[in-house]
Amino acid sequence: MSVENPDGTSSELVFFVNGKKVLEKHAEPETTLLQYLRQKLGLPGTKLGCGEGGCGACTVMVSRYDREAQTVRHFSVNACLAPVCSMHGMAVTTVEGIGSVKHGLHPVQERLAASHGSQCGFCTPGIIMSMYTLLRNNPQPSIATMEKAFEGNLCRCTGYRPILDGFRTFTKEYCQMGENCCRNKNNNQKQEEGTASRLVNGVDYVPLDPSQDPIFPPELRNTEQYDRDYLVYRGERVTWYRPHTLAELLDLKSQFPDAKLVIGNTEIGIEMKFKKMKYPVLINPSHVPELVKVEHTEAGIRFGGSVTLSRIDEELKLALEKYPDQQTRVFTAVIEMLRWFAGYQIRNVAAVAGNIITASPISDLNPLFLACGAMLQVHSKERGLREVQMNEKFFLGYRRTAVNQDEIVLNITLPFTAKTKYFAGYKQAYRREDDIATVNAGMLVEFEDNSNVIKELSLAYGGMAITTVMPTRTLTEVVGRHWDDRLVDDVCRLLTEEMPLAAGSPGGMVEYRRSLTLSFFFKFYLTVQQQLQTMHIPTSKVPSYFQSATTLFHKDPSRSSQIFQEVAPGQLQQDPVGRPLGHFSAAKQVAGEAIYIDDIPKMHNELYIGFVMSNKAYANIISVDPSAALAMPGVVDYICHKDVPGHNSWGAAVQDDEEIFASKQVLTQGQIIGAILAETQAQAQRAADSVKVEYEELEPVITIKEAIKAGSYHRPPNSISCGDVEAGFQQADHVLEGESHMGGQEHFYLEDHATLAVPRGEDGEMEMFVATQNPSETQHVAAEALDIPANRIVVRVKRLGGGFGGKETRSIVFSTPCAIAANKLGRPVRVMLDRDEDMVMSGGRHPFLARYKVGFMDSGKIVALEVNLYSNAGMSLDLSSAVMDRALFHSDNAYKIPNMKVTGYVCKTNTPSNTAFRGFGGPQGMMMVEQWISDLAGTLGMSPTKIRELNLYQEGDRTHFGQELSPCFIQKCFDECVKQSDFLRRKTEVDIFNSENRWKKRGITVIPTKFGIAYTALHLNQAGSLVHIYQDGSVLLTHGGVEMGQGLHTKMIQVASRALGIPASKIHISETGTNTVPNTSATAASASSDLNGMAVMNACKTLLERLEPVMRDNPKGTWEEWVKAAYFRRIGLSTTGFYKTPGIGFDFESGKGKPFNYFSYGAACSEVEIDCLTGDHVVLRTDIVFDVGLSLNPAIDIGQIEGAFTQGYGLMMMEQVKMSPKGFMFTRGPGNYKIPGFGDIPVEFNVTLLKGSVNEKAVYSSKAIGEPPLFLSSSVFFAAKEAISAARADAGLHGNFRLDSPATPERIRMACEDQFTQRFPKPEEGTYTPWFVDL
Repeated sequence: MSVENPDGTSSELVFFVNGKKVLEKHAEPETTLLQYLRQKLGLPGTKLGCGEGGCGACTVMVSRYDREAQTVRHFSVNACLAPVCSMHGMAVTTVEGIGSVKHGLHPVQERLAASHGSQCGFCTPGIIMSMYTLLRNNPQPSIATMEKAFEGNLCRCTGYRPILDGFRTFTKEYCQMGENCCRNKNNNQKQEEGTASRLVNGVDYVPLDPSQDPIFPPELRNTEQYDRDYLVYRGERVTWYRPHTLAELLDLKSQFPDAKLVIGNTEIGIEMKFKKMKYPVLINPSHVPELVKVEHTEAGIRFGGSVTLSRIDEELKLALEKYPDQQTRVFTAVIEMLRWFAGYQIRNVAAVAGNIITASPISDLNPLFLACGAMLQVHSKERGLREVQMNEKFFLGYRRTAVNQDEIVLNITLPFTAKTKYFAGYKQAYRREDDIATVNAGMLVEFEDNSNVIKELSLAYGGMAITTVMPTRTLTEVVGRHWDDRLVDDVCRLLTEEMPLAAGSPGGMVEYRRSLTLSFFFKFYLTVQQQLQTMHIPTSKVPSYFQSATTLFHKDPSRSSQIFQEVAPGQLQQDPVGRPLGHFSAAKQVAGEAIYIDDIPKMHNELYIGFVMSNKAYANIISVDPSAALAMPGVVDYICHKDVPGHNSWGAAVQDDEEIFASKQVLTQGQIIGAILAETQAQAQRAADSVKVEYEELEPVITIKEAIKAGSYHRPPNSISCGDVEAGFQQADHVLEGESHMGGQEHFYLEDHATLAVPRGEDGEMEMFVATQNPSETQHVAAEALDIPANRIVVRVKRLGGGFGGKETRSIVFSTPCAIAANKLGRPVRVMLDRDEDMVMSGGRHPFLARYKVGFMDSGKIVALEVNLYSNAGMSLDLSSAVMDRALFHSDNAYKIPNMKVTGYVCKTNTPSNTAFRGFGGPQGMMMVEQWISDLAGTLGMSPTKIRELNLYQEGDRTHFGQELSPCFIQKCFDECVKQSDFLRRKTEVDIFNSENRWKKRGITVIPTKFGIAYTALHLNQAGSLVHIYQDGSVLLTHGGVEMGQGLHTKMIQVASRALGIPASKIHISETGTNTVPNTSATAASASSDLNGMAVMNACKTLLERLEPVMRDNPKGTWEEWVKAAYFRRIGLSTTGFYKTPGIGFDFESGKGKPFNYFSYGAACSEVEIDCLTGDHVVLRTDIVFDVGLSLNPAIDIGQIEGAFTQGYGLMMMEQVKMSPKGFMFTRGPGNYKIPGFGDIPVEFNVTLLKGSVNEKAVYSSKAIGEPPLFLSSSVFFAAKEAISAARADAGLHGNFRLDSPATPERIRMACEDQFTQRFPKPEEGTYTPWFVDL
């Protein structure tokens, strides 16, 4: 607990939250602001998404009074990292503090909701607070400034476009005329008659009025006491000190030399939570005047050690205006590097000294500081003040520096540059914004006066060793050399020799990292050449086609269009079908009032469950000893397989597929062995880590290729065939064989798996609140585990914070142990996994390997295909059979192949069980098609787009599984996409660009898609509904589907509104529950609107039939009058609805049947620019044309298209699951697993819903939309592949080459072979142990 300090100053924590004063007498240093807001203050609007400051779901605004500037400063902060102890004297504003549904939304909230920018809603409060903070600091920002505000925020649902469109209305460039703005007159999108392009009516926006924002608490402005307090907070394991003077700080550091200094907690917090580091003493020097000072000296600008990175950025930008350009070259490079350093939430609190002393080998700033020779002043009580230059001797080893344990970094001086000095910084990462570096560098060269003779060269690299390193031998040897082309070859040779990386080095990507060291120097060389030319110093001229290597990254503000079919003339105004209605929960979501599982207030006597997980991929369990854990504070019990009353095994598709608690053997890392029940999450997790498990390790199978070699499969293979494949190959002019691999993908829903199991005390009854797409399966597995009838368990789902298939079956892995624990102890039990737990335990999208043989004619016509598909299913079968079956059904994509055989093998490995994921095997099957089409085009020297068009299915064609395509809109979508995108003209422009640029290349391509709609398991194609009409005319609607952001409830309300002929405002959906609609299928397969919509419509028709006599007797009556009259006539006003999809089913043994109810079609054109030297890329433009039938809701459907495309873009280009050869998962959170961010979407993003498509097989002629568009993101992949082809052609390389998905910067760069990559040939497989493997 907190104590009074010896000098009498108070250790009471005082801060304000949403204008209310908070007094905390027992502040716990290990408690984060997020935990305090949610658990102590009952403010659940701020969400936990990752716990490491990587997703922004926890963003709040923190305000403090700057006494020097006499102004209030507002900054966005990650509440999941900020210790609550650091809030003393601060004012915190959360999403609840700026507006509410009851009292009125703030304009930021209102505009995001109106622009359809909130789908699942879990990320929404954090995004709201990032924008709100920006407007408090800058009421009318530029579009560019607005877009940068979200570098620290992620969204997995929307595709970001609607969020940016909504907030664009606050910018200085925004025009009230909207789409009629004069700037849009030259818009390339050609709009047909009968279509619309306005999803939002922005005229009715509530204006932003800064005078209505909450005021900064006068108490914090009027007194300096909170800034002067010497604070001590004593917690259970950690003591927190906040000194006010330098002397106090030095005394503390002398007394506790091992103590960590904490400003933003952006590193220490992660180490303590995820790496289980223990730091009993933390010192917060944020209020020591000497450490927050900024001074301009003759040598440069001196920044105190506690100065934040945001403030450094501000000060350096002011310096650029104050000093001559030649003096500020280091400042310019630091500003450019900070542009890509984390997000605002991190930069606002992270201090410069922390970045230095952390000594990360991939620090973004340390290479710059070393290269420029930055000077530190360090101080200790015993040693006094001394200066330390950052040079090659500064980093002594991994996380070790020349600063002694008892010393603190007082300040750092960034030097001015002389006229003869040139400086630059470089960084390459998986994602441009908010990502750690793969390799980075700082580079300085100084020349003799008026010459290009090198006086000094200073190079520093991060990501190449256990420290930031300087190649000293190289730097010495080049002194006195001329800055010319011969120098490049010699420096490359020297760097190659001096900076080795052994194959299999930690981090992997060895050849890529080594090539980046040369690429960065080459960029620096050309940049300096250009600068020397501008200074009129004699030197060779940089060729014009080389200049693209020197340009800094620039991206124009995003722009977009959305075109959809208007409702029919004469449609009743109250009929919402076909109109772009907003998500019915949007207002609650933007206000932080939407309730998710972990937002449910803590119940009396509630316990938290912490899982004991296997840390081995494959092993026999020798013993489990929980004794040490049971002795820890707050621990109540340990449970395992012995505590399961019923079945300890379950299966999503087959019985006894996997154990609930591993009993004798573990089959993957992260498998649950047991669980600790404790009073708090922290206690449960610490105790779970203390359970001792003894193993006998076995040799694991990790990759598909290992499984093939070992013959490790879950089931015999399935095949689909048509025609005569052998005859087709004999007919072909060419036969091509190849192989392609596609990586997996983490779901990365923002809400992790969560359950609250509440025993009701009677007859074994239990109520379960679960974040699941599959309430009925959750119910049945829990019932079987507890050995009770299913009717004793009610599973309730209000909403999910994203699902994407990841909560279809794998949620049961976590919900069932909660039910077992709650049943045993008779107490409520809760869990919400941390992000790292979720990513290790829950599985993801299946990696696939294809081995193919394709026959084709000189014309490009495909005549024969044989493909073997292999999927990595993981340790259990789960849904992998159905995933593979869908991949087989989609192994034609959109092409007519007369002779074809495709076979699918489901591999059993010792990895977490992979499961459903948006697309459900379809994208993998289609991706392999496009890979061999790309190879086919390369073989013939033809355009891949021409090959695709030549082989497209036509009306009435039959697929390889015999289903007729009628109506078939593939050709129409493809033609519309070519037209809308102006493909032919832009293809010519791309060719011209490529001929003029050696180091930047562009590619453009068009990709079609065809996606079958139905569950491939016949029995799942059914749905139920329950509709109540109350006496006041209000309607309560329930159906079997789960709302997870896709707008399902909104669409169901629209369907019921039309069916009943009443306004949507009279209809309400509360939740999905097994006590209202039983035996439901999972919300998946893109079929939920179809199935549940028909069930809802059927129920409404039944009710209308019952009401018909009443309506006939009073034809001019109102709905309310009819309902009241029906009640008094004793007419039933409640009924169920049911629907099953007719005429479908497929038999693999006979190869006959109709697996799908219908097909959705679409096409996309994407243009991509790559950096051939680094592998970086930007999507310049994407145009999508998609067939959704008659859209139930164009806003929701377009949102699904954009969200699916962006998620697919991550799959194709960025998201790489990394696992060691022994089964250790490296990618455990946003720090090392990157999903697309705001800055990754296409610069121009146009979506058109195909006009004239009518679908008689679904509700109100609509079509499914959740999964089908995802594969269109492959247009980015294959556009990048065409750009790589252009780069390879410049290097004299022609013909086919392999590019696997995802096309990460590493893969793009290494495919662009040149004089730099050739220095680093890849070692043969089997000659080394890789750091991570392709699963």
